[in-house]
Amino acid sequence: MLEVDQLTTRYGAITALHGVTINVNAGEVVALVGPNGAGKTTLLNTVAGLLRPADGTVRFNGADITGAEPADLVRAGLALVPEHRRIFKDLTVEENLRLGGSTLRLHQRVSRVHEMADLFPVLRAKWSTSAGFLSGGEAQQLAVARALMCDPKLLLLDEPTLGLAPTLVDVVFDLLDRLRKEGRTLLVVEQNATRALQLADRGYILRTGHLVAEGSGADLAADQGLFESFIGGADGA
Repeated sequence: MLEVDQLTTRYGAITALHGVTINVNAGEVVALVGPNGAGKTTLLNTVAGLLRPADGTVRFNGADITGAEPADLVRAGLALVPEHRRIFKDLTVEENLRLGGSTLRLHQRVSRVHEMADLFPVLRAKWSTSAGFLSGGEAQQLAVARALMCDPKLLLLDEPTLGLAPTLVDVVFDLLDRLRKEGRTLLVVEQNATRALQLADRGYILRTGHLVAEGSGADLAADQGLFESFIGGADGA
């Protein structure tokens, strides 16, 4: 479904990604882990069209989407749940969801809003609440639900547990596991490397913009030497 081939992305004179190649197959959960500054968010933002690569290609369902506009990628079936959630705090839960369906026809948007209410009962209970009053776990669920409004073929998630208390981390991983069981295709960047790899079918490890390891999620999670060499500890910190 997603083919990233020899991707290089720069911020001015600084190269953040050095010829990175990864792929995500339909129905897979793929984890992208590594220390801070490894280039994980840069890769997601480049795939999502928020950054333009200096070199390399990105293909989605066989089509070259390198440098495509984000709105066009959403219409094509690719959605990003950004780092720090980026929900609209002054809008209600329902209004946030409606914005997430802005590329849909009105009747489709209404239908999807009702589906999100059924999928996320925690949000249904806060339907008319301003999103700024949600807990961290509720806000993360809203960010995921907003991305699901367009029924994406591929969901990119950037640090979904960042800044959450341990109990809320469990809530988010339960949600990711539920999406996996529903057959959703996910590419997940996550600071909790061990749990992300245990959830994932396959994983990649980035360090200083270079791909340094890849394999099954279970194998990478079990390789403590790999964590010590490239991540810095079993928690991925």
